[in-house]
Amino acid sequence: MAPFQSNKDLISTGIKEFNVLLDQQVFDDPLMPEEDMKTVVNDWVNLYINYYKKHVLGEQQEQDGALKELQQELSTLGSQFLAKYRIILKSKETPSSKPPSS
Repeated sequence: MAPFQSNKDLISTGIKEFNVLLDQQVFDDPLMPEEDMKTVVNDWVNLYINYYKKHVLGEQQEQDGALKELQQELSTLGSQFLAKYRIILKSKETPSSKPPSS
């Protein structure tokens, strides 16, 4: 991988690569519980942050700001992914597992 020209390049690349990871996910039965998927997504965010930490540029304050921005962006993408996953989980619920309506 070529060195990044700026922290903005690094953040942009991290977002693109994280999106690719999320887009590659296939949801086959049996689906994992939502809490387990949350753990997986948080682990992915941490993995990406730890990887890109080695590549940020500038003084410590600039590096910290770039990593914080990257973490916020990845966390937002992760939250959107989890919302979609929640919809998939609800759509796969069997009618017998839903509580009766009163």
